[in-house]
Amino acid sequence: MPRPTTKADLIQAANEQFAKLWTLIGEMSDEERFAKGVFDWTGTTTLGSYCVSATSSHYNWAFKDIKKALKKYRAR
Repeated sequence: MPRPTTKADLIQAANEQFAKLWTLIGEMSDEERFAKGVFDWTGTTTLGSYCVSATSSHYNWAFKDIKKALKKYRAR
């Protein structure tokens, strides 16, 4: 997929990726999501915790960072 260049493209791309991620997570069992050691690549955490870090917590961080950058940009 080409890199989004407009705000609308960015929002569409983010929504599409989130939908794919949500579908994958939804297809897994509770044990796969919440038991430690099921997936080696998650280290010592559960997939559920990893997903929180990679989705909602990451989105909150990004939103705050974008908001701060916009404030700085508009102050020029």
